[in-house]
Amino acid sequence: MQHKRSDFPEGFLFGAATSSYQIEGQAFGGAGRSHWDDFADTPGNVVRAENGARACDHYHRYEEDLDLVQAAGLDAYRFSTSWARVMPDGKTVNPEGLDFYDRLTDAMLARGLKPCATLYHWELPSALADLGGWRNRDVAGWFADFTETIMGRIGDRMYSVAPVNEPWCVAWISHFLGLHAPGLRDIRATARAMHHVLLAHGRAIQAMRAMGMGNLGGVFNMEWATPADYSPEAADAAALYDGYYNHWYISGALKGAYPDNVLAGLGQHMPENWQDDFGVIRQDLDWCGINYYTRKVIAPNDGPWPHHEEVEGPLPKTFMDWEIYPEGLYNFLTRTAREYTGDIPLFVTENGMAAPDVIRNGAVDDPNRIDFVDQHLAAVKRAIADGAPVQGYFIWSLLDNYEWALGYEKRFGLVHVDFDTLVRTPKASYHALSRALTE
Repeated sequence: MQHKRSDFPEGFLFGAATSSYQIEGQAFGGAGRSHWDDFADTPGNVVRAENGARACDHYHRYEEDLDLVQAAGLDAYRFSTSWARVMPDGKTVNPEGLDFYDRLTDAMLARGLKPCATLYHWELPSALADLGGWRNRDVAGWFADFTETIMGRIGDRMYSVAPVNEPWCVAWISHFLGLHAPGLRDIRATARAMHHVLLAHGRAIQAMRAMGMGNLGGVFNMEWATPADYSPEAADAAALYDGYYNHWYISGALKGAYPDNVLAGLGQHMPENWQDDFGVIRQDLDWCGINYYTRKVIAPNDGPWPHHEEVEGPLPKTFMDWEIYPEGLYNFLTRTAREYTGDIPLFVTENGMAAPDVIRNGAVDDPNRIDFVDQHLAAVKRAIADGAPVQGYFIWSLLDNYEWALGYEKRFGLVHVDFDTLVRTPKASYHALSRALTE
């Protein structure tokens, strides 16, 4: 690895990220059914109908996994809490769930790791999905109750907390594209989910502030939108993609406004009196996280709104068929500081790549991942040099895991997981990063 810890400012955090449903094992510890279990049980939704029932069995192997985080020399561990584990029906507390996150927190602290919690990474309890889930305005109150319950147990030991991971995924890919749970393709449901997820974010921040908690932030996933050609139509198409993917959520959370070009298509589908909710949605944040993986090349078409489509780009691609475009990370870090956050600390809360990693002679050689991380760390350094207040970088992911609708075949981890034996094998990228963090 070309970069090393000393290339970055004093106190810059390096961490690894995971999420509950993708690694814990939903079948353990009294967890309730989530809408991801329902989605995976529906034929055609997930590769080989795979689910998170066992996943990486992190529920039982968390000490081993945290040993790997510590041994790598990382400073922080970004994890998520499962609503369905803590409250199996979305409302009734499961003591086993609270006990698990209590043990997990203490295990992080015992290893000198900063616990960075995300309250929600997509595992909505099925009982709440039955009540409309993110389409139902009441979800914001349910989420605030969950926030108070889980943070009432572990909030005193958190380094940082964010309410929702990637609100675009909670709303758009799940309700408009139908590729994630609950698997809807409904523009009206999408507009409501896009608003209610931010209302829930605001209610959660309010709840944690009332509990005396600090270092609270928001995590937004972003994809750079490149017009497919130089026509005005392509420029408008890319701007609209940029609007509903990148600007909508961070603008709502930090400015109390939604992009006009997106409202032109979604306005008629929004919930009644949505404008009145910005007093709750817009909360002061202590930091802002950006999850970044790729860009998309956008072309106009004659179809229904949003009147555009993704087309293949010319750049090298990961195993997800995502273009490798580190310039986009630089662009987002500098634009976010310039347009939204000012001096508020920024963190790259997810960045990484999938590869068809295999074990040969007891080892996993993944030079493409090392190069990917190097290129994106270069983008972070450049953004810092140009004034962006970036204070940390988290790799996705610590472990190969359940990659949602793509099952277990897309491997993002620094650590290889054999999903039959559950044996963990650190990859070459893990060892390269570990060396870099000592320099």
